[in-house]
Order: sequence, then structure tokens, then C-alpha cells
Amino acid sequence: MNLDVSNPVNAAVVGVGSMGRHHARVYSELPGVNLVGVYDVDEDQARAVADDHGTRALNLEALLTAADVASIAVPTPFHADMAEQCIDHGVDVLVEKPFVDDPEVGRDLLAAADEAGVTIQVGHVERFNPAIRSLADIVADLDIIAVDARRLGPPPEDRELDQSAVLDLMIHDIDVVLSLMGEKPSSVEARGAKDNQHATATLGFDDGTVATLTASRVTQQRVRKLAITAEECRVNVDYIDRSVEIHRHSLPEYIEDNGDVRYRHESIVERPTVETGEPLKNELQSFVAAATNDEADPVVSGEDGLRVLEVAREIDDIASGEEREEVGVSAR
Repeated sequence: MNLDVSNPVNAAVVGVGSMGRHHARVYSELPGVNLVGVYDVDEDQARAVADDHGTRALNLEALLTAADVASIAVPTPFHADMAEQCIDHGVDVLVEKPFVDDPEVGRDLLAAADEAGVTIQVGHVERFNPAIRSLADIVADLDIIAVDARRLGPPPEDRELDQSAVLDLMIHDIDVVLSLMGEKPSSVEARGAKDNQHATATLGFDDGTVATLTASRVTQQRVRKLAITAEECRVNVDYIDRSVEIHRHSLPEYIEDNGDVRYRHESIVERPTVETGEPLKNELQSFVAAATNDEADPVVSGEDGLRVLEVAREIDDIASGEEREEVGVSAR
């Protein structure tokens, strides 16, 4: 995905904390993109990140006046306000996940963006993991029976925990599952522990497919895995290793070993080639390309972000012992 280096796109980052500073780094490295500046309420942090990447720390008005595209990486409660200001300035915007706090506010933002001709993409970065990109081609010809996703680990040390494990971690796998299934679930079941710092959910779909998701911040092992059980095979994805394995039908046989007869299965395992590349760099390249091409849609649209948010909120509420009515989702 090549951008026109002779006519660079001016990019900005709003919020340069633990995630935003990586957006600034990637924009500064992308050919055909000029990191025009960064903004943060912590002015010292903004200046430090700006200095690291050869750009300027600007106030928000000056930044959005200079920018063509922007990443919003501020805390979720401020997403809507920052996105609205970008739309008012005609700036195409990538909003980190979750898209917004309130789906109704998100719908209003999408309507405003559509009227202004502004592109909105939501930052579900796992969609750009090379392993998930490979998976999309593999599952196209599979009859999926079940999906199992696990996203586990200890609490992060570099940021405050202002969200449940569902809205911070599981939401990535909800996005991947909904993109694979092409629809929202018809039923949702969930359980949580430790104030939803550990949660499990079961999603049922109209075709009978079931997805089981687990997210945890209290597990002393970092796990990022997805498994698909299909009629034809089992597919295992490791997000961390960025690897894919396809387990085909095993071959049963009886063997004799020192007079003893044993029964064994020998698995046939395929390991397709997975492209290299940093997921965030893939994501921002894709965003800039969609923003600069009127005929290209963002890979993760604002509508996608809203669907994922609605399911995540439903899971979070049910796991907390609360239930909220959401369009297209029935809780059991």
C-alpha cells in the first residue's frame, strides 16, 4: 500500500500517552506521511514525544488546522469530543478502541462525519495482525463450528486500569469474531470475576456457530490465542508469535513396539506463510490510504466499531450481573 511521497499527507496525534506515542512514531516513519504535530493535555509529554519524532507540540486548534488526518488516542470518555472537533475541521480520523462510551453518541458522530465527508476508522489493531490477515483467506472456504479466543495476562504496569477486561482486552477478539462471522450474535452469555478483571462470554449465532471468549488481567501468563474448529480442520492462531497452524484429519494406525500393540494418531499440520509487518503500521497505512481515496472504505469502519461496542457492553453488563437491552442482541 504505497502513498504518494511527492504529496505527503499531514498527520496528527491527539493524545500521546502509552498508545498515542506509538502512533506518532509510526506516522513519522511512513513514506508519504508528514507528522505535522502532536497534542496532549500534559504539555511536557507532548513536547517530549514531539522532540523524539522531529515534529511540534501544538495546541489542539493549531494541530487540527494543520492536519489532514489524525489519530485520537486519549481516554475513551474524551473520544467523542475529540472526534467531533476533527469532523468540524474536516480532518479524517482514526479513533482508538473502544470507539466511544455511548453507542448513541457514536451514531451521531457517524452521521456528522458522513455529512462532512470525513472518514472515520476505529483502531481495532488486531485486524491488521499479519496472522489475522492470513486467517481471513483460510476461513473463507471453511464451515466454522466454533471459535475460541483467549486474551490473558497480568495487570499492565504503565497505565491505569479504567476499564474492565471486556472493554479493554476482549473487545479485540469480539471485533475479530464479528468480522469472521459477518453478523452480530443472536445470544450472549457471560460471567465475570474480580470486578470483571476476568470474564468469559459465549456468543451464539443464527447458523449454530458458537464463540467462547475469555479475557483476564489477573492471569500470570500472557496469552493471545484464537482457535477455529471447522468441519474441515482446526486452525490455531497465536497473535504474539504471529503464526497460524492448520490441523487436518489425523491418521489413525496401530503400531507394534517390542511386542506391544499401541494405537496412535499422527496429525497433519500445515503452517502457512504469514507476512511480516507491525500491526500498527499496517493499520495506519490502511487508514491513510482510505482517507485519501474517496472510493476506498476503511477496513474497520465506524459502523464496525459500534457493533463491537454494543456486544462488548452487553457482555460487560451481563458479567457484572446487569443486563442492558441492545439492538440485535438477546441476553440469556
